[in-house]
Amino acid sequence: MSSKLTNITERFDFEGTICEIKPLGEGLINDTYKVKTAETDKPDYVLQRINHHIFPNIEMVMHNIDAVTSHIRNNLAANKTPDIDRRVLRFLPTKNDGKLYTMMDDGTYWRLMIYIDNAITKQNIDPENSREAGRAIGNFQKMLADIPVTLGETIKNFHNMEFRLEQLYDVVKQDPIGRVKEERVQKMLAEIEARAEEMCKAERLGREGKLPKRVCHCDTKVNNMMFDKEGKVLCIIDLDTVMPNFIFSDYGDFLRTAANTVAEDCPEMEKVQFRMDIFKAFTEGYLKSAKNFLLPIETDNLLYATALFPYMQCVRFLWDYLNGDKYWKCQYPDHNFVRANNQLHLLLSIEKHYAEMRGFVDSVLNG
Repeated sequence: MSSKLTNITERFDFEGTICEIKPLGEGLINDTYKVKTAETDKPDYVLQRINHHIFPNIEMVMHNIDAVTSHIRNNLAANKTPDIDRRVLRFLPTKNDGKLYTMMDDGTYWRLMIYIDNAITKQNIDPENSREAGRAIGNFQKMLADIPVTLGETIKNFHNMEFRLEQLYDVVKQDPIGRVKEERVQKMLAEIEARAEEMCKAERLGREGKLPKRVCHCDTKVNNMMFDKEGKVLCIIDLDTVMPNFIFSDYGDFLRTAANTVAEDCPEMEKVQFRMDIFKAFTEGYLKSAKNFLLPIETDNLLYATALFPYMQCVRFLWDYLNGDKYWKCQYPDHNFVRANNQLHLLLSIEKHYAEMRGFVDSVLNG
């Protein structure tokens, strides 16, 4: 057991005697460990290093998380929900200053939370867990619809389509490594430009005061949820990206990854299809828990949200390809172009299903 990890844990106001610390999960952003205690009547804990390179304002990140988890906890208590510590994350304060994180001498930041036992995360997508995920995300947004605290933007312009297009236009002008002239790039740029005005609709509606920003998770993958043994979502985890955004972020980004028949870097474009079974299950779960607080302009634009995120990711992958592959790790020279092309083909598949999708959304809203 690492003495360094023990020393970090002991900075927090936890109960019990540490008997083991070992790696937990397969997270790509933060280093995570399970802290096991010797006593059977004391909880175990999760010790996590916060990646301050991705989230430079740790104070803001933890302020957002504290506000969100406290508000959810109060809602659950008001509804007399049992086992609240299994349904919302609880972070422990430090002993010296009561903050929910500590900074070590080496410049790393750490936090400690209660470990949720008898719970699992899922990697595989099917209609059943997609429906449950939709219900959980809708409920998450609904519980936070009346939060009285203003949250900060932990990653500036994270899902701002206008900003992402400006990034692309800038790199096209500069063409730093001479890839813009490729015929395939020109064709993709034409597809992007043909949809640019429509895909920036959210920002325009927001400026006009018609579309509100709400508290969103902004990273709604199925493996960011804890399930019980019956397949029900206990709570949503990995809250670093929680911030104000349009509800499209949580709805559209889930479907971008969950409803693609293949991985986002699959080079076989003929295999890229939008899964309507996942769309229908997720949308049904989401709207059943969220439709009572959503505005008509939000539900009217769910199809737009479904298309927006493959479009946005296509733009971002192409931007990185033209910029020399500096943002995402690449396994081969064309990796980012393949990713961009994959997302474009997912978008094209979505567009073919618009009429069926519209009918389904209306049926759920009116059901």
